[in-house]
This record gives sequence, C-alpha cells and structure tokens, in this order.
Amino acid sequence: MKAGTSDGIEIYYEEEGQGIPLLFIHEFAGDHRSWAPQVGRFAGAYRCITYAARGYPPSDVPTDAAAYSQRRAVDDAIAVLDAAGAKQAHVVGLSMGGFAALHLVVAHPSRIRSAVIAGVGYGSQPEKGEQFRKESHALAAAFESQGSAKVAETYAVGPARVQLQNKNPDAWREFAKALAQHDPTGAALTMRGVQAARPSLYDLQDELRAVRTPVLILSGDEDEGSLEPSMMLKRTIPTSGLVILPRTGHTSNLEDPLAFNDAVGAFLTAVSSGEWRERDPRARTTSIMGVVHP
Repeated sequence: MKAGTSDGIEIYYEEEGQGIPLLFIHEFAGDHRSWAPQVGRFAGAYRCITYAARGYPPSDVPTDAAAYSQRRAVDDAIAVLDAAGAKQAHVVGLSMGGFAALHLVVAHPSRIRSAVIAGVGYGSQPEKGEQFRKESHALAAAFESQGSAKVAETYAVGPARVQLQNKNPDAWREFAKALAQHDPTGAALTMRGVQAARPSLYDLQDELRAVRTPVLILSGDEDEGSLEPSMMLKRTIPTSGLVILPRTGHTSNLEDPLAFNDAVGAFLTAVSSGEWRERDPRARTTSIMGVVHP
C-alpha cells in the first residue's frame, strides 16, 4: 500500500493484525522489514503498521536534497497514519525512527497514544554535535562514491552493531544484506538532510518538559551514543520511563527481540490500563538517605 505526502512522495507501508494501531518507524540502517520480530509478537493484539521511509524503496527516492529533513520525516509518519485511517496510534521508533517518534509526540500529541523511543540521541550532546555532523556527511559521501554494498561492509560491524553479529548471527546477516541493498542516493540524502541536520534533543528540553503522552525510553547498555541522551530524556519528560537492556548495542529490537518485546508489551499494557502516569514530583529530588533538607 502507498501513502501520499504533501510534497507528492509515495510512502510504502504494510499492515498486519487488528486492533489499536501500532506504528513502527525504522532506523537509518534498516527498513520496514526490520520490525518482523515485533510484528510477529504484537499483530495478535494490535494493528501493526510498518513503512519504508522516503529514500528507502519501495517508497519513492526523491533526488532533491530539500525533500529530506526531520520535519519531513514526521510529516511522512502522519501521512502513513492518515492513509491507514488511523486517527490515533501507539508508536515505536528506533534511532532515526526514535527521533521521528519523539517529534511526533511533541508536534502531534493528539495522534499519539504512547511512544517507545529506542536507541535515540546520537549526536545530540552539545559537545558531540559537530563531530556527528562531520561523520554523517562523510558517510553520505561514501554511499555516493562507493555504493551501499561497500559501506555495509564496515557500517554493519560498527562498535554498536557487533553485538547483533555476536548475539544473533542470522539476524545480523539479514540486516547486513538488506543494508547492502539500500538505495545509495536515498541513503546519502537521508544522512545529510535528516541525520546531520536534525535539531539536538538538548535544544528541545522546554518542549519535552511539556509532554504528557506516555513515553518509554529504551537503550542498550553498550549503545554509547544513546545512553546519556536517554538519561536526559528520562529526567526531562515527566511521563517517561527508562529501560536499559544489558549487554546490548544499537539494534536492540533484533539483538534481543524477547527482552525488547517484553519491555514494549509491558509498557503498552500499563498505558492501556491507565497505570502509566506522570511521575510523582517528589521523585525528582534526591538527598542523603532520602531526607530533603530545607
């Protein structure tokens, strides 16, 4: 199925299951197929919607650099929900998809029942922003000059990816094979327009403090780029919870699908039952022995 966007791009999406819509937004190195372990788990209770971001076939691959941005990524998610007739949805996003999910919560709170923000935060820390942008532009250039298959040889075994290779070799081979087949133009333009140009999460703290949508922040303890930003998000968003998966890198939904799915499932159950609420303000103050001194 295809969803049309406001700038004339067609986004490919799939649905499986019935019930309350559950939208999955993939990471830079993945695509709509990356969520197979989650769809297999949740399609029995939810209407699971996956889609390929612009630049990722079978979605369109616009060649205009201006067609790629964080705002466009958010608008595309809304276009998919609109095409699917989903007035509201739970959303689960990983990495690049986690940024989109978080921006959906901020910009379209009436459309989002809850959000799982996984592996998010790369390049957000103020002291790391410039280096992240340099690396993103270098990676974009590599996609253009070397092609996706060559880039995948090193990208798929990065410091936060080797965990997938070690823990789930079959899933890693599928991941690496799919990455090698990415459209190099779409990958390069996504890296420049979405990844490198997105605003820092640290610059959005005022907006994040105003969030009242239930949010689960999830990170692997070996996913160095997301650990500190995840802690910042937990401290900033009053309706958030934080799960750290042990001995886990960036591709947490594929590395340990059982633990990832259990965390997401428990969160969705708590949201549906009304048990997930804004944290007690008293939990924000710490002191020796729990005694608050005047």
